[in-house]
Amino acid sequence: MRYWAECGDFFRECRRHFRNTGSILPSSPFLARALALQLRELRPAGRILEVGPGSGSVTKEILRCLLPGDRLDAVEINPHFVALIRHRLDNEWCFRYRPGQVQVIPSAVEDLPGKGVYDYIVSGLPINNFPASQVRNIFRAYVRLLKPGGTLSYYEYALIRQLKSPFVNRRERRRLYKIGRVVGSYIRDFQIHRERIFINVPPAMVRHLRFLPNLVPVGAGL
Repeated sequence: MRYWAECGDFFRECRRHFRNTGSILPSSPFLARALALQLRELRPAGRILEVGPGSGSVTKEILRCLLPGDRLDAVEINPHFVALIRHRLDNEWCFRYRPGQVQVIPSAVEDLPGKGVYDYIVSGLPINNFPASQVRNIFRAYVRLLKPGGTLSYYEYALIRQLKSPFVNRRERRRLYKIGRVVGSYIRDFQIHRERIFINVPPAMVRHLRFLPNLVPVGAGL
């Protein structure tokens, strides 16, 4: 899929479902590469979960990093994007050169079953669009689904909570503040790397978190 065609498709879904899409454009190649950083390191084969693949811009980068023994699950709640990713897996060479290693799951990440299933989670969810309670449940799902020592890679648009707060009502400021508390506790205790990505619309901050064995994240109880 050409990039501008992908942008058009993404923009149309954004207009219909902005809360779950979160941006008017798909992730740039620079953001996608930063999100897949942990997968490019020397590592054994493992299980990978991509959360919210959208039109597949990050999926494409993850596929470039797959080892022969890897397995990738892509969980997506938007039916249009589910169909689009499946179409790309069937029809585009860069998506189908790893046959049998990828499956698309139409679901919310909170509803996925299991515990300690994945070695890596790469998330494209627009967490600042959600209620704080949903953000809390999403991060609890990440903790539950990751194996001990597993890595979560996700992004937020740079300074979005700080920039929005002066211009919104008290209820919205409270929502953003609660999200900041939930996410901040995980960042404080488990962040291993961060990277600012300026060539993206909007600019973004990519964070990599590693949840240590036998240590429950503080944020899980907020």
